[in-house]
Amino acid sequence: MASSTDTSAQPDRPPRPNTAFRQLRGRRSPAEFAALVRRAAREIGERVSCDARYVGRVEAGEIRCPNYAYERVFLHLFPGRTLTDLGFAPRSAVRGRSARPAAAPAAAHEHPCDRDAPYGAHRPYPIDPLNHEESDVLRRAFMTGTSATVAAATALGPLGIAADAAAASRRPGASEAAAVEEAVRRIRLLDDKHGADGLYRRAAEPLRVAYALLDAGATRQTTAERLHSGAGELAISVGWLAHDSGRFDDARSHYAEALATARMTGDAGLEAHAFCNTAFLARDAGRPREAVRSAQAAQRAARPLGSPRLMSLLALREAGGWAGLADRTGCEQALVRAQALFGRGISDADPEWMSFYGEAELAGLEAQCWSTLGDWRRASRHARRATRLQDPHFSRNIALYTAELADDLARDGHPDEAAAAGLRVLELLAQVQSSRIQTMLAGTARVLLPHRRATGVADFLDRHASLPRPRRG
Repeated sequence: MASSTDTSAQPDRPPRPNTAFRQLRGRRSPAEFAALVRRAAREIGERVSCDARYVGRVEAGEIRCPNYAYERVFLHLFPGRTLTDLGFAPRSAVRGRSARPAAAPAAAHEHPCDRDAPYGAHRPYPIDPLNHEESDVLRRAFMTGTSATVAAATALGPLGIAADAAAASRRPGASEAAAVEEAVRRIRLLDDKHGADGLYRRAAEPLRVAYALLDAGATRQTTAERLHSGAGELAISVGWLAHDSGRFDDARSHYAEALATARMTGDAGLEAHAFCNTAFLARDAGRPREAVRSAQAAQRAARPLGSPRLMSLLALREAGGWAGLADRTGCEQALVRAQALFGRGISDADPEWMSFYGEAELAGLEAQCWSTLGDWRRASRHARRATRLQDPHFSRNIALYTAELADDLARDGHPDEAAAAGLRVLELLAQVQSSRIQTMLAGTARVLLPHRRATGVADFLDRHASLPRPRRG
């Protein structure tokens, strides 16, 4: 990876406000306009997590051209216009990819295109095990650092982040806060596509850098608040990678770090998110009573935020805890509440991190509850529905729901259908690395062992036996 000092001679160019885009927004508030963008995305089958902050970044000129998903949405929303008409710069002028080889550094004065597109939207460079677009985002994430980040940041291979020694005298500002937020988005997108096992160790380094930025002290209070929120969300993202790859103690520590950050700054949204993940972890770690308490604490924190979808997810977390306690009544009551809240629809108050929570996730989490209660038939019905509804971008979740379906079918006495579902999971594991999914599949294999003569079971068992052990890194 090229050192950031290679571009230190480049002059710094402040972003130029995008007045054309601002005019198109008209009298709508940024939040109202963001909702309009999200609706336009749904009309053409795209998924973008547009919020008021994103709109502000575009209008401020921080995003000189949108990623490919946003480009399709904007051109659908404003038919007959080009990106230039919308106030954006040509993609080649921003990225300069065609003018330099993959290993060449980007100019320090350039602002990267917004990159919320799903992994795989662009052809990977053959030398990188991860998509070069996303490597570039995370490598740039803390290019403009501080004296604190110089000591904290080191090269991390494909998810490398470097600190800029030339900028060491500066205290963190808005660009550093934006970099933390972008790192959170990148990690989430990579996890959605590929699972946690190959990401955890490398994703932990941006977290150390983020907290180093906090220690360095921001120049403005608004920036400090963004850094605290971003660092907390990053701690949750890294905690989830630990959780999904079976490192429960590490996950617990990261979630506690996020919770402490939320409490320190009075960030109710971050607190609700931290408790939400803590509840999920407690359920998976066999502490169902803690799962119930954490989910209830999350609901208390989230209630003033005004997001029915968030409250729905938190009710599902509570339901999972009640299921673990074998309290069918408590579980059913929480599930009914979750479904009712989900039915109220989306709102501008929905957190950005909840982009994964749709009908498929609702069905998948309900399947897990019925499975825990031993109602395999009902569990398999919901798991099957989850696999049918899931957006293809979320490869990890498709593998998870299909693994759940395989296990439920096996335990409900349908070995042939279970084997077929298990084989589909094995195919998905070529691109998804999740210890959690592999553990589920191992349990299914044990249940199917006495049914080797059933159609497809022997094939599944043989292929499962040849599966390499999950690597942690």
